[in-house]
Amino acid sequence: MLEEVEHWLATRSWSVTDRPLHRILSAKQRTGRTISVVLPALNEEETVGDIVAVVRHDLMEQIPLVDEIVVVDSGSTDRTSEVAAAAGARVVHRDEILPRVPAVPGKGEVLWRSLLVTGGDIVCFVDADLREFSSDFVSGIVGPLLTEPGVDLVKAMYDRPLAGAAGQGGRVTELMARPLLNLHWPQLAGFVQPLGGEYAARRSLLEQLPFPVGYGVELGMLVDALHLVGLDALAQVDVGVRKHRHQDGQALGRMAAEIYRTAQLRLARGHLVRPALTQFERGRNGFEPRTYSVDTEERPPMAEIAEYADRKVA
Repeated sequence: MLEEVEHWLATRSWSVTDRPLHRILSAKQRTGRTISVVLPALNEEETVGDIVAVVRHDLMEQIPLVDEIVVVDSGSTDRTSEVAAAAGARVVHRDEILPRVPAVPGKGEVLWRSLLVTGGDIVCFVDADLREFSSDFVSGIVGPLLTEPGVDLVKAMYDRPLAGAAGQGGRVTELMARPLLNLHWPQLAGFVQPLGGEYAARRSLLEQLPFPVGYGVELGMLVDALHLVGLDALAQVDVGVRKHRHQDGQALGRMAAEIYRTAQLRLARGHLVRPALTQFERGRNGFEPRTYSVDTEERPPMAEIAEYADRKVA
């Protein structure tokens, strides 16, 4: 490990217990920073309501830390929107945001568009499929952004149990993202959960970053933020244990391919001969191929979007 990364781990890796809530709230009141919590959601009616309710109770009603909770629904066919609204979130449909730019499927697409419908100086992203959710996931990662002026982006780190076994979650992280980062961006080798969906950043940083529209958004954001603001402006906070719905092996394969494509675009902006992934499923006549595109669009920095600039002027 690079000496620079060892120093970073000692100075930019914290525990949620390092910043009690009263200290975080005092820093918010002193700085006047506002905080938006964003949940990208697609068919998450079983979990989204509990997450919204916990954030609202703990960090809006008990103490005034969070200023708004926004759920961006990316086309749910279940009751995600209704459940989220009933729990106290403002719900916005992905397709209602920036309608002149046709929306495409993908998590990064939703995160990018969320900048247009939130107002916080600090934006905190939380996946909507978390179970047994704790508000520490929010307070833990916004804390350093309120108390440390030099920090611009904070990732959550945590254990990810799989089928009851500790430390077995995050398969795409261990098999794809971590090797890529260690080989090509060794300054980022200290991140425990580089692909984790819980992170917070200053709007002033987010609006300068391109957003891969799919699963590559977390890796792309880390790499681009490293180049834009430097390693010392990035941090991570241990928030405990993350429990969520796990995807099957083929879905993870497609995720890994998108992440590799995102990395490849940052290594060299050339064209791949075949940005696709073929997988196999057993059918009536044996194994049948299924080919998926893993090419990924990227949305430009939000600061380049006229509607966003007009909103800031207004």
